[in-house]
Parts: sequence; C-alpha cells; structure tokens
Amino acid sequence: MKKEMNRNKKPFEIRTDLAVEERESFPGDGGEISGVSLREWTEPESRIKMTEVRILNERGSAAMRKPVGVYLTLEIDSMTNKDESELALISEELSRQILRHAVGLLAEAPRSGPIHILIAGLGNPSVTPDSLGPKVARKLQITRQLEHQYGNHFCQSQNLPVISAIVPGVMAQTGMETSEILTGILRETHPHLLIAVDALAARSVRRLGTTIQITDTGIHPGSGVGNHRHSLTRESLGIPVLAIGVPTVVGAAAIIHDTVSCLTNALLSSPATQGLGSYLDGLTPEEQYQLIRELLEPEFGSLYVTPPDADELISTVSATVSEGINQALFDIPKIISDIG
Repeated sequence: MKKEMNRNKKPFEIRTDLAVEERESFPGDGGEISGVSLREWTEPESRIKMTEVRILNERGSAAMRKPVGVYLTLEIDSMTNKDESELALISEELSRQILRHAVGLLAEAPRSGPIHILIAGLGNPSVTPDSLGPKVARKLQITRQLEHQYGNHFCQSQNLPVISAIVPGVMAQTGMETSEILTGILRETHPHLLIAVDALAARSVRRLGTTIQITDTGIHPGSGVGNHRHSLTRESLGIPVLAIGVPTVVGAAAIIHDTVSCLTNALLSSPATQGLGSYLDGLTPEEQYQLIRELLEPEFGSLYVTPPDADELISTVSATVSEGINQALFDIPKIISDIG
C-alpha cells in the first residue's frame, strides 16, 4: 500500500483544466494510477488522436484532482494552419464524439416531448482568450423560437431538437454568478441537457488550440479562464451537463518552469555561472516551480499567457467547435428514436 501511494504521489501541482495533462504528470504510462483507466487510439477517418481518461472512484478523483467521470481529449496538431476540408474533418469527428456522449446522457434523463438542449457559452466576450464560449454560442443553429412560432410540438413533428443558447457573461459584467443565471433559465425552459462551452487553461503551450476536451462532469470551480466559482453539474443543476473546452492560455510560471532544465545546463557550462547552475540543479521540481512563482507573482500576479495569434485562433476554433455541435445536435432526435 505504501509503495502504491508513493507511486501515485505527484511531485508538484501546476494548474491545468485538462485531465490528459494530469495523467501525463504521473510517472509511467498512466495505467498504474489506482481508480483511473486510460485508453488511447487514433480515429481511422479523421486521423485524430483520442485519449480517454476515466476516473472511476473517489481514489482516482483524489489522485487526479478531478471529479469522477469521463474525460475525452481530441488532439490535433493545429487548427489555425488547416484548410476548410481539414477543419471539416475535425468538426465531423467532434460531432461524432459529442453525439456519443450526449445520447448516453439523454438516455438517462426523464423526458417527454421533443428533446430540448441548452448551450451555455461561458466566458467574457470582451477578452479574446476567454471569448471562446460566447463566440461558439453565436454560431449555433437555434430552433426553440420555432416552437413559439409554429406551436409546442413543431420541432417534434419535424424530428428537430429544441435548441436554445445563452451567453451568461461573467460576474464583473452582470453581478450574478453563472450558476444563478442558468438556474433561472432551467426553471423556465426545462431542457434535458446542458452543454457548457468554455476556454480552458493548459499546462503546456503545445496544447493551445490543439486540444478539445469533452467531459460528462460539467464545469467546476477553478475551471476555465473566467474561474466560474459555482459548479455547473448534474448535482447542482438537476440535469446532465456535457462540457466542451479548448485551452487558450498557459500560466507564465509553467512556461518558465519548462525552460529551467535548459537554463540550468547553460549556467553549468560556464565557470562564471556554475554556482547558480548548481543551485538550480539541486532544487526539486517543486522547489523550482515555487521559486519561479515567488519571483513572478509579487510583480505580475497570477499571469497567464495566450498566443500572439489569439484572435485568429479563437475565430477558427469557435467555428470548428460550433459546427461540430450543430452537426451532433441535429442528429440526436434520430439516434434517440432509433434506440427507443
């Protein structure tokens, strides 16, 4: 037992919203983490690498610092340098994965009448790296107004989902928690599923705009750039929540930490700086990271970094994600009908 606990103990904690990065921070291939299962494969049609992390119990949750549930990651080399046909393949693959998870969640939810899905575009539309959710929401194909125009069962007669969307903003803009706004909307509209789209923070720069995470655990305190403090989960809202996120920022301390080994080697190679190099080399990874934070944060605060092409990145990613959601949602009624 003691050996297993030591093996599962991580040396230090660097902020990430991605379960795949939490898994990568463990030594080994991740399969040895108690309470966590790992599956990796490449989809034959899109050639996109998929990583599924399943946190099975509270032990796995404590080790991963994530709630129990399924975390699926689509890993793409880049979305900003692809042509329309390549982006279409990404949207189609994302659609298939959203459909798979959404149908599973809807199968568990009691419902009558047409399927009603609410999409929440989380974040601050005025801040580029935090504007992913609002931009996705604005590009969705909304159908709920058709029910008002043509009658309560129009969408059901046409085999369409009832789709509505909301951009709740951030507390600095509205004076209200996102959860408060959504609770009121849920009480009035009674959707069967909430899909929350948000910008995330990554551990590694290479994840920015190249990773899409889908999870059935919802959005939790500390998640996303905007730090939505109240959980948006099945437990807090009373309906299933599917969260879709793309990392758009990385902590500055994490970026500097990744360069420490190169800096140390450079310092050790010169007689004039060997002493400082030896000092850094003698620190544990945790001590190195804490030193960086102590130097950075008093001067700059908790600083996050986004790519220089953030505008282009958010525009491309939001279009790709919204198209994937649109494709998935309009296939749901048929899939549910075939199952039932």
